Amino acid sequence: MLKDNTVFVGNKPVMNYVLAVVTQFNNGAGEVAIKARGKAISRAVDTAEIALNRFLENVDKTQIITSTEMIDTDSGKTNVSSIEILLTQKQ
Repeated sequence: MLKDNTVFVGNKPVMNYVLAVVTQFNNGAGEVAIKARGKAISRAVDTAEIALNRFLENVDKTQIITSTEMIDTDSGKTNVSSIEILLTQKQ
């Protein structure tokens, strides 16, 4: 998968990320990954659901990958949950 087709979800409003996902598909992407860590995970899920239910036709959730990443913080290393939601154009 190309890195260009990845939307990293952070602290912006959900609709910013929905627009990014819809734009990727409108520009001819066959699949788009929505990635988030920690507190942004719920925003990533909202992004996928709003994009699928309101804006995108012929697109499916094909894979949801959850994992734990070790990151360095000021107070040492800590574990952060992460999610990757893969949306793919139906053939």
